[in-house]
Amino acid sequence: MIDAARFLGAAAEHGLRGWSGVPCSALKPLINAAIDSGRIGYVGAANEGQAVAVAAGAWLAGSRGAVLLQSSGLGNAVNPLTSLCAVARIPVLLICSWRGEPGGAPDEPQHALMGAITPRLLELMEIPWAPFPEVEADVEPALARAARRMDDSGQPFAFVLHGGALAPRDLRPSPPAARPPPADPLPAAAWPEERPSLREVLDAVQRRAEGAALVATTGYTGRTLYALGDTQRQLYVVGAMGCASSVALGLALARPERRVIVLDGDGAALMHLGALATIGQHHPRNLTHVLLDNERHESTGGQRTAAEVADLAAVAHACGYPRARRASTAAAVADEIGAAAGALTFIHVKVRPGHEADLPRPRVTPADVAARFRAWFMGSVR
Repeated sequence: MIDAARFLGAAAEHGLRGWSGVPCSALKPLINAAIDSGRIGYVGAANEGQAVAVAAGAWLAGSRGAVLLQSSGLGNAVNPLTSLCAVARIPVLLICSWRGEPGGAPDEPQHALMGAITPRLLELMEIPWAPFPEVEADVEPALARAARRMDDSGQPFAFVLHGGALAPRDLRPSPPAARPPPADPLPAAAWPEERPSLREVLDAVQRRAEGAALVATTGYTGRTLYALGDTQRQLYVVGAMGCASSVALGLALARPERRVIVLDGDGAALMHLGALATIGQHHPRNLTHVLLDNERHESTGGQRTAAEVADLAAVAHACGYPRARRASTAAAVADEIGAAAGALTFIHVKVRPGHEADLPRPRVTPADVAARFRAWFMGSVR
């Protein structure tokens, strides 16, 4: 059996320091060792898709990202693996426990179908995989092969873990995460009739946030930001709807000295609402979360979202964001960004529905966007 702490130490030597995952009894030793470790950062995600996005953010920050998940959680991870990692050439390491393995130990019935198709599902997503090593002597060669495959292909790689491969390990007792108190109570919402356009707000953000990384959610948000002026510090998350804030979390945690601003949408935020709690739990001081809320799925035909009845600033406040603010104008958004340095901040602005005609799509490929952003964020490009 493999000692989990030794495996993580060997993985750290290969640059694997940005870990995220969702608990699984078969992965308990690795998850516990990751939480206890002082050498790597571990983010307990609300779901497996969020874990992939956090690990992608770690790679974009210059590290390697890894995801711990069970085979039954692969379904939650399919979207960011195929529409973010695959198209942007972001390699993350998956360590996937094989629940419901055919011919393996008896398991719960909910794992039966996914257990039967786990290898085929990875292959269908064009993710190469190998068995997780089962003896200490195989750990280093296995990690070296995985690192080479990811470097050569720019794509994820998976280890599939059989039950019993890891030596048992309990979690060390620890106090709950310290939650910074909110700066002040959040007043009741009172939105004006006249609302700014998406372009007006993004223009104000782009001008005010000079030097910060800008992570834009899928749809018209990224396309409008691109139309205002394309720069290396802008990351357009063209797929993986709802994952932009988790990519930003991975970036912010990996490089706390670099400011990160995520430009989110109401439909995207609602799709992965659990991300707000994960971000609030870790409360990176260098992250600012701007929610551009037009109460619509604008790029797919203007269908209404549940944001028309949900107070998303209050949700962020309840999820542990130390600063949650509402802004009525583009200038007010810019002012809040200026005041946000030093504390995790949520800025909620209602923008009017509608979009510009003939809004361009980025001419630079997602892979090139990711590569140049990574180089800029790491500091090699100014």
